Amino acid sequence: MKGAAALLMFWICGAAAFAAPGVALPGLGPNSHRSVVDVNKAPWKILGRVQTSLGSRCTGFAVAPTVMVTAAHCLWLPATRHYIQPEDVHVLMGYMLGHYRLHAQVTQFVIAPGYDPKNEGGTASEDRATLVLDRKVIGAGDLVPYGVARTGAAAMLVGYPQDRQEVPYGDIDCQINGLAANGLIHHDCSATRGDSGGPLLARQPDGQWGIVGIDVLATFGRGGFAAPLPH
Repeated sequence: MKGAAALLMFWICGAAAFAAPGVALPGLGPNSHRSVVDVNKAPWKILGRVQTSLGSRCTGFAVAPTVMVTAAHCLWLPATRHYIQPEDVHVLMGYMLGHYRLHAQVTQFVIAPGYDPKNEGGTASEDRATLVLDRKVIGAGDLVPYGVARTGAAAMLVGYPQDRQEVPYGDIDCQINGLAANGLIHHDCSATRGDSGGPLLARQPDGQWGIVGIDVLATFGRGGFAAPLPH
């Protein structure tokens, strides 16, 4: 998609505060439609809130019983120009209104080798961090398989956005718009700051839902981009 980089105007990063009244958040637009989901039912049992000891928050999702995925930029500290230490990152599974099913500590994380936080826009398709946890956070039977992103496919994207960070909140009625030349998946799901690291799900040809990407970028209006998952 020629010129796609020009659309990547905003990073959806975790934030500790709610949006100020009247402030338009990127990725939503005037026709955004989001709702609360049940994190104790499929497919959202994979969802967790990723937060740090510094107060920043993003979204993550389980891909194995002791492994989570989130956006790499959520772990980068611009002030020090280093990644945060693993022991300062925590995962709250099934978080809602101060309650959660399980707390896990990150013991180590691996940043996708192609991602460069000093060149965010140019390496956004590799904006991925794999978190290794100190305990099992989900059963194998509750995991959602990887899928393939097809233009026009029904999609869903849920996370812990800045304006609703105490509840799992997102768009369950959106679609995949297409693939950019750099590999990013363009979607029209309503998502904003704090949703980074959330799973982009797409309906597969067999009717099942599959995870196709990691939410990383928002546009001026409704929608944004997701980094593809490695296969």
